Amino acid sequence: MAAARGSDSPRAAEALTELCRTYWYPLYAYLRRRGHATHEAEDLTQAFFARVLERPFFANVTREKGKFRSYLLTSLKNFLSDEKDRATAQKRGGGRPAIALDGLDAESRYQLEPSHHLTPEKMYEKQWALSVLERALSRLQADWAATGKQALFERLQATLVGDQSVPYEEIASQLGTTEGAIKSAAHRLRRQYRTLLIDEISQTVGDVSEIEGEICYLMSCL
Repeated sequence: MAAARGSDSPRAAEALTELCRTYWYPLYAYLRRRGHATHEAEDLTQAFFARVLERPFFANVTREKGKFRSYLLTSLKNFLSDEKDRATAQKRGGGRPAIALDGLDAESRYQLEPSHHLTPEKMYEKQWALSVLERALSRLQADWAATGKQALFERLQATLVGDQSVPYEEIASQLGTTEGAIKSAAHRLRRQYRTLLIDEISQTVGDVSEIEGEICYLMSCL
């Protein structure tokens, strides 16, 4: 979030665009849970991000105002309450290229949600937490693949959530190495995943002192 705040530089614009691209689905899920139809939720999400990208979105954000997660949802609620903006949603983007949002994928994901009674706000926070985890996991996989360890990553990925249904000894046999080497690799994988998770969280809070609390809170939302 720091890179996207308080600047009109290309780097700030790129950082903000990336944040939007990463966290747009939680807003879409929030809108769907509020009762908006599929296409209306897509249009509102796209229109909202068009506004975000054409204004100094972080100009008035301070540490005291909290986390990007909360600020983004509050901004969406304000946007929805603005009837003029909703009435002119067809003009979204202001002539600028819109963020590529995969609406089909979003609705497919939404249809897989359990038919429980999560409030729109709780749905938003759950999907935000999942987006953070998925982002960190994607970076982790890319790092291991880049060093030729894709096969090892695929066999150890389940251990990140405490699932060791395949014994280390069996994985070692499959890969032609030792059980000790696999245990060490699993430890490195978990440590690196936490590092990447902390990095992802740090981009969405105003102060490093909030990172641990945000991680605990997001885990509680799952």
